[in-house]
Amino acid sequence: MFRYTVKRALQAVVTLWAVSVVGFFLTRLTGDPLQVLLGPESTPDDVARVSRAWGLDRPLVTQYLVYLGNLFTRGGGESLKWTGSSAGSLLVSRLPATLELAGAAIVVCLVVALPLGVLTAVRRGTLLDRTAMGSTLLGQSMPTFWLGIMLMWLFSVELGWLPTSGIGDWTHLVLPAVTMGLFPVAALTRLLRSSMLEVLDTEYVKLARIKGLSETLVIWKHCLRNAALAPVTYFGLILASLVSGSVVAETVFAWPGVGLLSIEAVQARDFPVVQTVVMFFALVYVVMTFVIDLLYGVIDPRIRAVGGRS
Repeated sequence: MFRYTVKRALQAVVTLWAVSVVGFFLTRLTGDPLQVLLGPESTPDDVARVSRAWGLDRPLVTQYLVYLGNLFTRGGGESLKWTGSSAGSLLVSRLPATLELAGAAIVVCLVVALPLGVLTAVRRGTLLDRTAMGSTLLGQSMPTFWLGIMLMWLFSVELGWLPTSGIGDWTHLVLPAVTMGLFPVAALTRLLRSSMLEVLDTEYVKLARIKGLSETLVIWKHCLRNAALAPVTYFGLILASLVSGSVVAETVFAWPGVGLLSIEAVQARDFPVVQTVVMFFALVYVVMTFVIDLLYGVIDPRIRAVGGRS
């Protein structure tokens, strides 16, 4: 198990390093931040002075090494747009809003996917099964930004039930949470349905029914508990995708989280903030994947043995 863990940890470190390289050089392709900072009326002397002050006149390799050092010592470096604030402090200040939105989206996802996955397996082949599967796939195929705009138009503009944007009480959370939470419903529902179908045909479920246990107890206690392994491991990836996928929902609903921060930083060509946010999103994915790999290794010794030899 130790060798398996070390190997997965090294893979995670290499992945994060690759993301840092790609993210650093891709941000340079968005344009010169001095055009945003100084404007069209700046003189060549102004450009040279500001470029030297921010270290943008150095070779790219030197800038990359400085960026790596800032990640560990200066919170990602000082922001170009929000002068006086480090990229890390800006991310931390916006993170609670993103976690709040992701948590609400997870609740929406579970409330919809859990009963649908169980009921479609129990009622396999019925109208309920076909309708639920078709509806979930339709929801997953909808672009997130389009769904958010449609929900805003219906419930905010036409009906006036919910606010259109911003952060405040629970009503501000409903529309962005539903927009984010409906996307992973289809995948989780189908995965839970497949696992339930396998469990429903096992001998111990038949024995439980022969003993006279109620159908509700058999399905929701015995079957669901044993069918939840695959959905639980996939749930970690859903959590990571909701945190990093908040960019679209936060932009549509002006939710002041990390996703909106990344959009504002890209528009301002704020390299330190963009690179720090990209590394944060990558870290969330890598950590969740690493934890899931370890869980697989604990649950199935064969995976641990193969992973340790390869």
